[in-house]
Amino acid sequence: MERRYKYIDLITVLFVTVLLMSNLLSSAKIIDVGINIGGLQFAFDAGTLVFPISYIFGDILTEIYGYRRSRRVIWSGFFATALMAFFIWLAGVLPGEALWQESVGQGAYDLILGSIWKLAIASLIAYFFGEFVNSYVLARMKILTQGRRVWTRTIGSTIAGQAVDTLAFFTIATALGAFPVELMAALMVTNYVLKVGIEVVLTPVTLQVIRLLKNAEQEDVFDYNTDFNPFRFDA
Repeated sequence: MERRYKYIDLITVLFVTVLLMSNLLSSAKIIDVGINIGGLQFAFDAGTLVFPISYIFGDILTEIYGYRRSRRVIWSGFFATALMAFFIWLAGVLPGEALWQESVGQGAYDLILGSIWKLAIASLIAYFFGEFVNSYVLARMKILTQGRRVWTRTIGSTIAGQAVDTLAFFTIATALGAFPVELMAALMVTNYVLKVGIEVVLTPVTLQVIRLLKNAEQEDVFDYNTDFNPFRFDA
């Protein structure tokens, strides 16, 4: 029988919630804090405010429960994002009520949420590769370090996973017209720096949560004989 855990369902819900929030915020606003470094504008999409937290949850899942259970959660996030994008698109193509059209209008809906399908495509592809790279690197580093120096693998896996995620997301999203070509380099660099930076800053919190959950769950999985095939769904 598969072992039952106290907190894995809660972590899964939080992980998926953060992922969906980041996609909605990415379509809503690009933030510019007025910093310019070497001619590069320090601008980022609003989803960057919350998306790095999904990688922290990914680290926690893989570190405690192992790659196989983390893989199931990653797929849950993948399908949830696809489902959200579909219904946002469906709501957009259905006819609007007359009073709503006068007060808000289809144009406002399209302006904010009309590009969600473009972001969803970019996000799903980038998320798929980035999250699995993150989990794989962390699982392998845990074996190499024999479970010691947790911070090296939470940060190291984020450096690798976010590099793949950021490159894929902004390349695809820009190619689909979700972001201006002129902002691609600035958004890519700024987002990567912020995502990794947030992971580093929150490392003490991440390590404390990992310690507490390991004690509460009485679990600390090492992926010695794990099949790292991302297309398997079993845990």
